[in-house]
Parts: sequence; structure tokens; C-alpha cells
Amino acid sequence: MKDKSRRPPSKSAPGTASAGKGRSSSRPAASVPAKSHPDRNGGSPYRGAGQKPVRNQPGTDARDTARVAAQSPRVEKDPVQDSATPANAPLALRPGPLPREKLPLILESMGAGDFHLIDSGHGLKLEQYGPYRIVRPEAQALWPPGLAPYVWEKADAVFSGDTDEDGMGRWRFPREALGETWPLSLLGVDFLGRFTSFRHVGVFPEQIAHWTWMKDRVEKAKIANAERPLRVLNLFGYTGVASLVAAAAGAEVTHVDASKKAIGWARENQALSRLDRAPIRWICDDAMKFIQREERRGSQYDIILTDPPKFGRGPNGEVWHLFEHLPLMLSLCREILSPKAEGLVLTAYSIRASFYAIHELMRETMRGKGGLVESGELVLREAGLDGKTSGRALSTSLFSRWVPK
Repeated sequence: MKDKSRRPPSKSAPGTASAGKGRSSSRPAASVPAKSHPDRNGGSPYRGAGQKPVRNQPGTDARDTARVAAQSPRVEKDPVQDSATPANAPLALRPGPLPREKLPLILESMGAGDFHLIDSGHGLKLEQYGPYRIVRPEAQALWPPGLAPYVWEKADAVFSGDTDEDGMGRWRFPREALGETWPLSLLGVDFLGRFTSFRHVGVFPEQIAHWTWMKDRVEKAKIANAERPLRVLNLFGYTGVASLVAAAAGAEVTHVDASKKAIGWARENQALSRLDRAPIRWICDDAMKFIQREERRGSQYDIILTDPPKFGRGPNGEVWHLFEHLPLMLSLCREILSPKAEGLVLTAYSIRASFYAIHELMRETMRGKGGLVESGELVLREAGLDGKTSGRALSTSLFSRWVPK
């Protein structure tokens, strides 16, 4: 995915952070001819295939830009040629029985480390990220807030502007002006939070459920003295928190994202976590093209995480459309799973579909492979001011996961 460059934030009054240019998206796109898709936000960039939105690029001055450029990896040079197979080519039905199924499965988290959801309501959510209370839009919070207004009024940062996930806006700091970044910790790794022009802060905490599952399997393999560390492939890896969790647990990690800026941010996080020597390959490339090459090479992975966007554009005019291209992507992921694979995890955001749709796709993809496909929703549970008082559940995304058991 080609990075949608954003201008540095313009100078603004104290207590505000200006929105950058577009929601930069580092998600690699499928290798198909570009189509003209109207932008659903009236002009803001697509959420790129192959990357999480690079909501605010690391650094906003010349020194930071130079530092990120120095950290950014080169695009992988590969003698294996890209396949000309259309990404939306029809796939044949695989032989064999379907995997067993478990659904609906609700994977719930009350937070971890420096994060928890404090309260939600009236289309907003109040979250704790380290030392800061943050208010952001949340369309699914249809109910009234559970806590008193004065609690919300003590927020350190409030995002205002377009309430669509891909819409641009700006941050307001009611109490005092805050810096662009601040340190956070989650599941044993350190990383930078960042106030971005697309309301995100560099981590999707609803993924804690998947990351905890992955961490557990990597650590169990290590304790069992496996012949080698588990190999984890993180597609659409964004700022690398999942990759760092896997590496810290003992995995060999391949992190794929098409945005050099997103990978620059991820490498900053790697340094902050003191994992500079960890076996992580940072690959700046189109996700579909990368896994096509991996399949032809015969490469294998034990755990694959894939978190594709709904829409995206690639560096050479490629277009990613989830409903057209996801079947081939999952099929390729199956082909590069090792014989002793631990799992294939798919997460889907902001799509008009039931989890049944991706559940049945995952079952068909893994037909003849045995195991179990479990699908449902990722949910964050309100935890109150103390992080321990259980409240209402806020659904965030759909998921489907194949495991060999």
C-alpha cells in the first residue's frame, strides 16, 4: 500500500492539535488494476490495504522526519516475480470435511497494562491511556453515559471532527497542551501513543484478546523446548505492538506493512521496548504480493494474524476491496501455514456484514485441514475509573480464528 502522505500539522492555538492530511494507510493492496471508488468521506484518503491508518506520522519536524527516514526499511528486493493471478479470481471448492465450529464467541477484555475503557455513551467513549483520559467518537455507544458529567469533563484530550473512523478531525486539550507522543505499556512491551488526525493513538486495544492468545501459545512452545521458536506473520501490522508482543514472548516475527512511516513508528516502539536484538523482519511491501511470493518460496508460519481494511490503494494503482480480495488472501495464508500451525486469525472492522460471513469463509478456506473455526466479536468491557468495575460491553469488530485443536 502506498502511504498517503500527510502534511505536518499546521500551527494551531495552544491546547489543540491540527489534523494532518488524510488518514495514511499502510495496508498493502491486492494486485489488481485500479478502479475508481468514490471516497466514503467526501475526499479523505482510503484506509490503505496493508496498513493500519498512519494517523500521525512519527515526528512533525525536520529532525523527526530524518530520524524516521533513517529507520524505515527498504522495500524488499526479491528475485521471485509477482504473480499475475487476479486477486479476485474465483477459487475452487476444496475437498474434505469442514472444520468443526464454535460460534458465536465473544472475546472480551477489560483492558491491560496502561489501557482500559472507563465509560461510554451518547456516541462517545472515555478511555484511559497511561496518564491521560481521552474522549473519542464511538457510534455504537447508543446508551447514556454511566458516569457523571464531571468525570468526562476532566478528560485530558478530546477528539472532534468527522465521527467516521476514516474521517479527519483535530484534538482539543481542555486542561493543558500535550505533546504529540507519550509512552505506553501493554502485555509487557513499551510503545508510543500518538495523537493522530484520524482519532487513533497507535494501538487497537480490543486486539488484546488475540494478542494474549498468541502470547500464550508462543510461550508454551518455548517452555516445551520446541525444536525452533514459533514463526509469526503479522499482516497489516501498523505500529507493531502485536509483533513486539510476539517477539518478547520468544517468536520469530515477520511484520508486513506498506507504509514506511508506520514501520518507522514500529521501529521506534521496538527500541522503546528494548527489543532491538529480537528476531523481527520489518517488511515494507504489499501484503498480497508478499504472501504470494512466500507461497512460491515454500515459506511457512505457525501463527498468522491478518487485519485487512475495507478499502485500500497500493503504490502502483492497485486497489484492495475486502469483499473481492479477502478469499484469495485467506487461501494464500492457508498455503503458508506450517504442518504444526497454531492458528490463523482474521479481524474485520467497519464492514456491513455479520461475523457469519467471515466465519463461513474461514471454514471453507480451512476445509480438509481439520481443527476448529471460532468466530464472533471482539468486545471491550467498561472498567470504570479504577479499571476494575465491570460495566457495559462495547463491540468493536468481527473476527474468525482457525485453530488446530
